[in-house]
Amino acid sequence: MVDLDGAFAGRPANAAAVEAILGAVPGLPVQLGGGIRSMATVEAWLSRGVQRVILGSAALKDPEFARAACQAHPGRVAVGIDARKGLVATEGWAQVSTMPALDLARRFEDAGAAAIIYTDIDRDGMLGGVNLEATLALARAMTLPVIASGGVASLDDLAALAAVAAEGIEGVIIGRALYDGRVDPVRALALAGA
Repeated sequence: MVDLDGAFAGRPANAAAVEAILGAVPGLPVQLGGGIRSMATVEAWLSRGVQRVILGSAALKDPEFARAACQAHPGRVAVGIDARKGLVATEGWAQVSTMPALDLARRFEDAGAAAIIYTDIDRDGMLGGVNLEATLALARAMTLPVIASGGVASLDDLAALAAVAAEGIEGVIIGRALYDGRVDPVRALALAGA
């Protein structure tokens, strides 16, 4: 889940909705990002049942905090890297930095981060297919696992990612294609399990 309002605000903005989801599906692993910019917020979400928090803007703008969060909660903090043309974007994609995505990812290799979530924001929500080339290049350059995000349009995208999973692709995030029925979740999970 992503609290997009929180990403813009710099603090959680949809806590009630997140807590309602956590309460409705106890035991289901939940990953949450958006507006998580302090250790207190990290710890609050982890104590409420979020399995993994995602630090995005904070990873670029406050790397000391982000590294400390990864070290304090090994395996429970992912670094979300949203990129436009290979450069890191922050604040809900409103700002694009001059930092290459790979350079930011490398800063967290030894910090205890669970994974890098790589989103090609030019493809996100466009149903044009995942950016396999950039995602795979990042995964090959890292020791951390990479979760692909942005542009998934069909089971074909999932099959393409599954074919290179051994090269460091740990998973994939599906959004719009799931919402509008282009990807059947049962078939997607079966493909992932295979």
